[in-house]
Amino acid sequence: MPEIRKRKKKSKNYFTQETEDFIVIYNKLDSIKDEKERSRVYEKNIHYPFFKLTQNIIHTFKFYHTEVENLEHLQHEIITFLLSKIHLFDPTRGAKAYSYFGTIVKRWLILYNTKNYKKKIQKVDVSVLTSENSTHTYTQGDEKVKSDLDKYVDIFVDHVSENIYELFPKKNDAQIADAILELFRKRELLEVFNKKALYIYIREMVDVKTPKITKIADKLHVIFKQQYIFYLENILGYT
Repeated sequence: MPEIRKRKKKSKNYFTQETEDFIVIYNKLDSIKDEKERSRVYEKNIHYPFFKLTQNIIHTFKFYHTEVENLEHLQHEIITFLLSKIHLFDPTRGAKAYSYFGTIVKRWLILYNTKNYKKKIQKVDVSVLTSENSTHTYTQGDEKVKSDLDKYVDIFVDHVSENIYELFPKKNDAQIADAILELFRKRELLEVFNKKALYIYIREMVDVKTPKITKIADKLHVIFKQQYIFYLENILGYT
């Protein structure tokens, strides 16, 4: 029987321990006395890992709302920022360079996109909110419904905030729920581009894993959906 060869995985090791070692060397070199050597170390050993790191994060989390036409221009902006922070990296504190600089890139992109794309977050697709006893479908094309949704979001946030420990008795669950509500509170200043970006926001506020966030978000969604349908049909009189 012929031997089955395993498909060789494509290497993603563009940011290695060697990269981290060169970052340490770079930081030890004097910016004036060792200017040429410092520049050589950066160009040969650090620039490409930084370039790939920014590229992968932009595409993974789809940070495409920018003020530049060419994403490489955006990458160069981020790399410039990384260079302004590179001296702060200290391997003795336990963080790996890949994670350390990756976090800086993600935070920079979140702030950048928030600043440059100020539209409201609409978390619920109103077209799927239909009552079991109603044949009416609330579509996002209806401007009045969109306005009513925005008003309801404020009511929903206030209601859950006031009853958060009744709805989420566990302290950690309540903290996650409040972090999600914070996105609603700041919806006029934020633009969330996809689910992954949302989770970055939340993990920046509470240090929990994605499945836990999903569990709390699902519970909030159920509460939102049930109460929104009631709000439309019983408070506003939609039928």
